[in-house]
Amino acid sequence: MSEIIEIQNQGSNEDWQPFVGEETNELLISKGFINSDRSLNTGGERILDETYRIMQVCGNPNDETNNETGIVIGYVQSGKTLSFTTLTALARDNNYQIVIVIAGVSTNLVNQSTQRLTEDLRLNTRFDRKWTLLQNPNSNQEVETIETTLAQWADPTFPQDRCRTLLITVMKNTSHLNNLVNIISGQNLAGVPTLIIDDEGDQASLNTRARWAARQNIDIESLTENQVSTIYRRINALRNIFPHHTFLQYTATPQANLFINIMDRLSPNFIKLLTPGTDYTGGIDFFRNNPNLISEIPPNEIPNTNSPLFEIPESLKSALRIFFLGVVAGEMQNNHRNRTMLVHPSRLQGDHNEFTNWIRNTCNSWQRLLSGSDNEDKRELLDEFRTSYNELRMTVSDLPSFETLTANDLIHALRYTQIVEVNSRNGVTPQIPWNDFYSWILVGGQSMDRGFTVEGLTVTYMPRNIGTGNVDTIQQRARFYGYKRGYLGFCRVFLDQVTIDAYNFIVEHEEDVRNRLLEFHLNDRHLNDFDRVAVLNQMLNLTRRNIIYDDLDRDTFGNDWFRINAPHDTDELIETNRNSLLTFLQAKAEIFNLDEGHPNRTEE
Repeated sequence: MSEIIEIQNQGSNEDWQPFVGEETNELLISKGFINSDRSLNTGGERILDETYRIMQVCGNPNDETNNETGIVIGYVQSGKTLSFTTLTALARDNNYQIVIVIAGVSTNLVNQSTQRLTEDLRLNTRFDRKWTLLQNPNSNQEVETIETTLAQWADPTFPQDRCRTLLITVMKNTSHLNNLVNIISGQNLAGVPTLIIDDEGDQASLNTRARWAARQNIDIESLTENQVSTIYRRINALRNIFPHHTFLQYTATPQANLFINIMDRLSPNFIKLLTPGTDYTGGIDFFRNNPNLISEIPPNEIPNTNSPLFEIPESLKSALRIFFLGVVAGEMQNNHRNRTMLVHPSRLQGDHNEFTNWIRNTCNSWQRLLSGSDNEDKRELLDEFRTSYNELRMTVSDLPSFETLTANDLIHALRYTQIVEVNSRNGVTPQIPWNDFYSWILVGGQSMDRGFTVEGLTVTYMPRNIGTGNVDTIQQRARFYGYKRGYLGFCRVFLDQVTIDAYNFIVEHEEDVRNRLLEFHLNDRHLNDFDRVAVLNQMLNLTRRNIIYDDLDRDTFGNDWFRINAPHDTDELIETNRNSLLTFLQAKAEIFNLDEGHPNRTEE
């Protein structure tokens, strides 16, 4: 059953023509988006066109002031990072003096984003000094660096092509944002065009006290600093420093940003949609076009408080067998640089440790059986692997023979696959050195959700339930989406049936939202004109409730039966309803016949 969720409810910058220069072109060429003649290929042209259109609705760097908020929406794991690194390069081509990337809520994510920007902009392999990169700036030396860099732009005798663009990455964290505000606020920023990119802009940035304010009857435009959440306050303080800036929210899950009150400072004015490349596989590919890629975890194999598990579930063993066969086939075919399995049992670190131990013990046991002399046990294990092999054959047309896959290479895969618990149980959450080993099994929870990149992910095992049913949270757990077309047949996703149903409903919801936004994307219409309406199944919620200031109306429709608990309101309405019904019946009394109905029809 689905519902419509609605909030009852102006232009963008005048068009200017961004300049596509060497910085942007060289980035795309270095990423391999080129033909043999070094012209951009189809993928490169698509990225450049979308980036150009985003830049065009950002502030014209020649204007004195600008204050715009926009949102850029992609799919989960579809290339949003490449979009904003390309946009960063294009900002440099157009004399933006500062680019700030608010790069995640953890050290790992900030490091990941900083490293990606460093690689894409080739900062460690070039010596033209076009960039100054600072991560979480806080020192006096960094203050001097900022002053010197901005002074170059302000000096009319200094050649503009030798000016450096400040590239600042900062954690979405209270103290780091506050440090940045304190460092920047002492600078003269008049005439300094600035681009602020909020990666995962629906997470942590928004005012988590909005619902509280509504309940206190505080007008949203009257909220004081003490009446809003801290990170929201820090982001607005950062924006207030810059007379000329554009604030861009990048996300794959825009439900929160679209449904906050339109008078909120972080409510976007404009929208741009990203189109994934042809090799991208998302919800439609997994849940609509390739049902063999999805496997149900039986209810009795999902641990909970009332029925804990005391040994590894059979469905996890099945997932491991499929994964290891894929590892051996992948190494033989050398068709991807990594093969990874992700296990997401719950948010609890104790569960992560238990699943990690189960997986280690199972791998060790299988190694012993396959290399040992107990032929009966070995034969039973190989029969189980053959069942998994036959399942893989349903989706992989060029799978090597079973005998080839289960020779010594299978023992090697079991022995040398790295099994890592990805959480902070032992201190710092580990970073994965992907180049060190071909195959990995990662066990964790929230540390592997939003923004975490898993190289070569093929098998996902996630018995975690949908919790409160927030669409954006469930969507962000879909690390199994991504550019996998070349090895999609090796992919498998193990979920409970409720979660499978939820993802099917979310696919419908996501496409509905994008279709409604398409006109605003194409015509640069102001998002204040966007009707806040979405189709969503009853089992799901749009987003966390604390950021939503306005009440949401949910109108139910569908092909299900409805039981009306209170088919009346007042005596006057009851009488009006009775008269309307009688008027209808009397006019058609002659054509009505008694219908006994189907013999199995119930009274209801």
